[in-house]
Amino acid sequence: MGVAVVSKASEKHKQELLEWAGQQLAKVSSSVSLPLSMQALDGDAGFRHYFRLNTQPTLLAVFAPPEEEDSHAFVAISRYLREQGVNTPEIVAADFGRGFLLVEDFGDRLFYQEMITDPGQAGKLYGEAMMSLMRLQQCPVVTIPAAEGDGMHTLPHYTQARLREEMSLFHQWFIPQLLGYSLSDDERSLLDSLYLQLEGAALQQPQVWVHRDYHSRNLIVCPDQPPGVIDFQDAVRGPITYDLVSLLRDCYLRWPTKQVREWALAYGDMAVDSGLMAPVTQKGFLRWFDWMGLQRHLKVLGIFARLWLRDGKAGYLKDLPLVIRYTLEVAEGYPEFADFTYWFREKLLPLCEQQDWYNDYQTAGE
Repeated sequence: MGVAVVSKASEKHKQELLEWAGQQLAKVSSSVSLPLSMQALDGDAGFRHYFRLNTQPTLLAVFAPPEEEDSHAFVAISRYLREQGVNTPEIVAADFGRGFLLVEDFGDRLFYQEMITDPGQAGKLYGEAMMSLMRLQQCPVVTIPAAEGDGMHTLPHYTQARLREEMSLFHQWFIPQLLGYSLSDDERSLLDSLYLQLEGAALQQPQVWVHRDYHSRNLIVCPDQPPGVIDFQDAVRGPITYDLVSLLRDCYLRWPTKQVREWALAYGDMAVDSGLMAPVTQKGFLRWFDWMGLQRHLKVLGIFARLWLRDGKAGYLKDLPLVIRYTLEVAEGYPEFADFTYWFREKLLPLCEQQDWYNDYQTAGE
């Protein structure tokens, strides 16, 4: 589901996962195809490993190392969102101690690949994605039944500290580690001022369920059903525009600015009509949307750098120019960010241009 994970599940883990999956299937079905086998699939930016089983219909066996991934949150959130009408995968079985899951297989028709193949589908697919996002944001509670036992799972809040921690990845990984640039005290103050403005705008917004990675590689076409939604285990309660800008200013796909704004405003109207938020001016909503996107894309610049430098995942480097484009296009549109824009162009962009991964950001995504 995306870029292949560099780290591999050991043969021992894979054999244990296959044996466990067979045992779980025997409990729920007497018609398991034998011999049971599984095929490794591409992973994601995390540490999960996916395998497709030769069952009918196919199922996914997942190894999510307990020391790296919170499968409790994945299972609890998946079950709750399904009850609320969001098409998350059914959980067939789970062994939290070993990090084993057996889940519904949505197939391989990622929104990303569908729109690369036929961009004419974008309007239809984004319409479906926004309807599913509306269902997610309308979830009425943030404390839900836990994955096991009688406990509860409570969504964390997207606090100012969490927003700051995310943006800090930009000056911790992208600037010094990837570009090799050392910040002065004045430059740190410049970034601190930028972060404060973005945090304030995020916290002003209506607070709803937030998937946190709602984009074309985490949405799957499911015939005669709403889109399949995956990778939701890090959900929080936060700004209403976060998932919307993640979807419409996708780090892997770009659409014309005018179209993106039309989609964003249409969603804003839906949110008002549904009671998710009070009426707000178009300018005000787009400001929320733009500034939230800038917060996210600063974070992503840091994350993509870290995925390469720490985790050895080079596949995301080629997507950096598009993220730079989003960052500068938004920053250029607001006088509040003029100093940051000038500094980025003067200090960071020349260093980006020296990198092997760099392509002209002004045409990235086209």
